[in-house]
Amino acid sequence: MRLYKIGELARLSEVSPRTIDYYTKLGLIEPESRSETNYRLYSDETLARLKRIEHMKREKYTLEEIKASLSRINKVSRDEIVTDKLTSLQLLLNQLEKEAKEVGPLLEKLKPSQMKNLHKMLTPPAAACIEALLLLLGKGPLS
Repeated sequence: MRLYKIGELARLSEVSPRTIDYYTKLGLIEPESRSETNYRLYSDETLARLKRIEHMKREKYTLEEIKASLSRINKVSRDEIVTDKLTSLQLLLNQLEKEAKEVGPLLEKLKPSQMKNLHKMLTPPAAACIEALLLLLGKGPLS
């Protein structure tokens, strides 16, 4: 396992050393160990976690939301690959929910014939996904 000092981790993750200090104080990341000269050392897993944090920040999540989300995901698995996939799925689901909220009013304006044509064009999985999202948002079914 490779361990990084803060400067190396900052360079690889493209965040400042100060950000790493801040995330450490918030408990978003933790050092793996300390060197003989008392430097904090961070693992490859921390590097991947930093990249997930930065991606979630770009998606407009607050640091509190990120911390809660990563904490829930870590309860499921500490495996880096599983955590990555779960984080990606969560981001995609949130994006879908946002887009479903935007498309809902547009769908309501469609005439019944337009709605029927739309339903015919969609693949069954896409239609099922849209209907599930609409139901979750308290809207009626697509057809």
